[in-house]
Amino acid sequence: MSEGSGEVGLRLWAPDGIGEVAPGDDLVTLIARALGASGATPVQGGDVVVVTSKVVSKAEGRVVAADSREAAIDAETVRLVAARGTLRIVENRQGLVMAAAGVDASNTPEGTVLLLPEDPDASARRLRAGLQDALGVRPLAVVVTDTAGRAWRDGLVDIAIGAAGLVVLDDLRGAVDSHGRVLDVTVTAVADEVAAASELVRGKTAGRPVAVVRGLERFVSDDDGPGARALRRGPESDLFSLGAAEAYARGRADERAGAQPPPWATPR
Repeated sequence: MSEGSGEVGLRLWAPDGIGEVAPGDDLVTLIARALGASGATPVQGGDVVVVTSKVVSKAEGRVVAADSREAAIDAETVRLVAARGTLRIVENRQGLVMAAAGVDASNTPEGTVLLLPEDPDASARRLRAGLQDALGVRPLAVVVTDTAGRAWRDGLVDIAIGAAGLVVLDDLRGAVDSHGRVLDVTVTAVADEVAAASELVRGKTAGRPVAVVRGLERFVSDDDGPGARALRRGPESDLFSLGAAEAYARGRADERAGAQPPPWATPR
C-alpha cells in the first residue's frame, strides 16, 4: 500500500508463466498474459512493471554469434575505464559504465552471447505503450534492469538501464529536514531503487524475469519522461570518470605542458 491509516509501504510480486523468450517473440503479449493470468494479482494504474534486460534483449534479437565473450566485449566497448587481470570496467555503446560492457554469456546457446538492448529507454517506452493497451490500465511505468557492481561495495544489485513513465530521480535539494536544515545534495535514484527491490522477488535463477511494484503512484507519470538516461553522471561531475591509466597519462601530459595542479591536489 502507498498510504492510509498513517502508514506507507510497498508491495512487490513476480508472476510466473513467462517461460523462455526467443528472438522475435512478442514480449508485450508474454508479459500481459502472465500479468493477466487467472489467479494473478491484477495490475492497476500507478503500478511499475520491472523487466530484466535479458528477456528484452532476447526478444529484440540481441543474441549474436561470438567466437569469444572477450571479442564481443571489445566490440561493445567505447572506452576502457579500469582493468585488473581479465576484469574490465568499460563504457559501452549505451553509455553505461559496467563490467564486461554488459555482455552476457549465460543462458544463451553455445557460441553466442547476449548484448544489452540497443536503446533500453526506447525498449521501455515500447513495452509501456503495449502493456497499457493490452491490459487496459494506465498510467503504468516500466523499468528495464541489468545487474551491476558498485564502487566500494561487494555484491551485485540490479540497476535501471531503461525507464518510461517513471520519475527516475527525486530531487530533494532545497527541501528542509526534520531539524530545519536545507538539503543541498540529496537526489534519490528512484528507478535504481525500484530495480534493486524487484530483484528480491524475481531472483536470479527462479525464471521470473518480470516483477510489479505497487505503492509508488507519486512517481508514475502520464508521459514517458526522460528515461534512465537521466541517471548517468556526466564526466564533468564524475570524480572517477578516468581509469588509473588515463589519469596517470593526463597527469604526465599536464606536467609536460606546465599546467598547475588544482589546489586540492597539492600536498599540505
